[in-house]
Amino acid sequence: MKIAIVEDDINMRKSLEIAMSDYKEFEVQTFKHAKDALKGLNNSFDLVITDINMPGMDGIELVKELGGRYEVIIMTGNATLSKAIDSIHLGVKDFLLKPFDVDTLIGAIKRESKVQTVQKKVTTSKTKKSTTGFLGKSDALSKVLNIADKACKTDASILLLGQSGVGKEVFASYIHKNSPRAKKPFIAINMAAIPENLIESELFGFEKGAFTDASEAKAGQFELANGGTLFLDEIGEMPYGVQAKLLRALQEKEVRRLGASKSIKIDIRVVSATNANIDEKIKDGLFREDLYYRLNTIPLHIPPLKERKDEILQIAEATCKANCEKYSFNLKVFSTEAKSELLDYNWPGNIRELISVVERSVILSETDEIQKDELFLNVRK
Repeated sequence: MKIAIVEDDINMRKSLEIAMSDYKEFEVQTFKHAKDALKGLNNSFDLVITDINMPGMDGIELVKELGGRYEVIIMTGNATLSKAIDSIHLGVKDFLLKPFDVDTLIGAIKRESKVQTVQKKVTTSKTKKSTTGFLGKSDALSKVLNIADKACKTDASILLLGQSGVGKEVFASYIHKNSPRAKKPFIAINMAAIPENLIESELFGFEKGAFTDASEAKAGQFELANGGTLFLDEIGEMPYGVQAKLLRALQEKEVRRLGASKSIKIDIRVVSATNANIDEKIKDGLFREDLYYRLNTIPLHIPPLKERKDEILQIAEATCKANCEKYSFNLKVFSTEAKSELLDYNWPGNIRELISVVERSVILSETDEIQKDELFLNVRK
């Protein structure tokens, strides 16, 4: 397993190099700055371990710049709740607080190694197209992917529509990975997860001194996604006042940081998603019609899980196997009654709910065969 360690403190960096040298199964390369890491990282690396507080570009910005191309473990001696939340939103698998002993780090790495092994098995495909994230197949899914495959080859804006939990971010990632921009960043941002007063600065960035707490300049998500794909999830929750600036950025292909006098040219592809009724929001004056048409060049309606029943057991079994690996359990299977229960359930929370139910059943089941009552679905019907 090849690991990149990004740490600006020379003593910490050298200590990790020495400690990791005892583990022959790991090939370690260290970088003293995030920008050095960006230059040196390639497809041979399996994992990135990075500090948060570093000069120039911090660890959170590095993770955003990596765009999901590598699994990441964060380490920091100055943790804040907001940084931890940022890390989770970006898909960081572990968050280690300094000082930590090397056994703690090795444990985190080995957990990650197991997860990667499972993911590689699940996502292996005989076709040239990447199907990362899709754990099952169905006719309904194939129809949507057929449209997505046509859209992938273009730069047209795509609006993903569907209930919460149907896998809209998985579709956005699929579109990016099968597009000409696949080697560039994929940046995902959830409009509903960001306080209204911070959305503008998060999208467009800011200059030092632009507002009271702006002690240094920061690039926005548009800049970080330059050359790649920007995924705007829950677009229906974007404040009306910011929508005009988003429309201008898409039309002019440039953004201006808060407090800046000059605009920055950008080259991105925008994929957005919502589970809201945008037509109703337009009628109520909560969403701009012109922005809707700009984002909705190609609408992609993702059906709920109850209309993709062929995928239910495939997703459940793949998730069960992944969690058994993750928690070092013996491989578990579903009983015949449990399978029937999974198929009969309506899944109002869609794939997200199914994955949660399976993980819980893997943890709580008494034997290697998961029984019907260990799904705890009766309380949900």
